Amino acid sequence: MKVTHIASAAALALLAATGAQADGHYVPGVEGMQGPSVPPAGMYYLGYLVNYSIDSLRAPGSSKVPGHNTGTVTALANRFVWVTNHKLLGADYGMEAIVPVMRTSLTFNTPGVSDSRSGVGDVYLGPLVLGWHGPQWDAVAAAGLWLDNASDSHPASPGKGFKSTMLTGGLTYYFDGAKTLSGSALARYEFNSKNDDGFRPGQQLTVEWGLGKSFGAFSAGVVGYSQWQTSDDKGPGATTDRARRHAVGAELVYPIAGAGVFLKAAAYKEFSVRNNTKGSLVRFTLVKAF
Repeated sequence: MKVTHIASAAALALLAATGAQADGHYVPGVEGMQGPSVPPAGMYYLGYLVNYSIDSLRAPGSSKVPGHNTGTVTALANRFVWVTNHKLLGADYGMEAIVPVMRTSLTFNTPGVSDSRSGVGDVYLGPLVLGWHGPQWDAVAAAGLWLDNASDSHPASPGKGFKSTMLTGGLTYYFDGAKTLSGSALARYEFNSKNDDGFRPGQQLTVEWGLGKSFGAFSAGVVGYSQWQTSDDKGPGATTDRARRHAVGAELVYPIAGAGVFLKAAAYKEFSVRNNTKGSLVRFTLVKAF
C-alpha cells in the first residue's frame, strides 16, 4: 500500500542542517504482513492513519545532529482501489488512487526551523496494479505517478515540490497449506523529477517485510522496513551524501468478516538512520470492501 511521504518536511529541514536532500514520496511502514497480496475483484477503501515522531536528525555519517531537533507528522492517507474482473498477463488487473491529508509540526533548533502546517498532500495515481495468486503464494506488480499538486512553500508544507514515478513488486509466501504462516517482501522504486529550482532528488528504493502467524480470529507478527537512496542528487545544492534508514516493529491484524472490514495496527522503531530524520512510527489501518 502506498502513502505520501509523511517525513518530507523534516527531510527538507534536514537539508539546512546537514546538507541532506529531500527523498522520494513513499513512506516506509505503511505495509506489513502480506503487503504484496492483492485482494479479489471488487472496490476497496483503505484508510491509513500514521504518526511519525521525530526524535533527532542524523548526519551523513549517522551521528546525531546537535541541538533540540524534534517534530511530529500525522497523516490520513485515503486510498481507493478497484480490482477488476479482467486479466492482464495472467494477473488480476486493477487501479488505485491516494489522497493524503497531513498535519506537520517541526521544532528544529539547529537549522532554525519552527513551523506547523496542515493540508492535502501530493496525490498518487496508479493506473496499473497486477495481482497473481498461487496455491501458496501471492505476487504483485504496479506502476504509478506521485503528483506535485500540494503546496511546498514552507518547511512543514504537505507537498514535496516534484513528481515521482514509482514501480512496485513483491511476493507473499505461505509456509503451510492452510496459510496460517506467511513471509512477505514488498519493494518500491522511485524515480524523482526536478523541482522548480532545478534540483532532482536521488532515486529511492524501499523494502518492507513481514513474518506473520494466524491465531484463529487474528494475526500477529514481526515487521520491518529499509530505505536507501540509490543515486546522487542533482542540481543546485546537491551533494554525494546518500540517505538510508532501517526499522523493525510488530503488527496485529483483526478481521470483522461480517462487515467486510480489516483492522490493522503496527509500531516501528528506527534503529539506524543516515542523512535523514530518525524516530518511531505508529500506524492504524482500516480496510473496507464494497
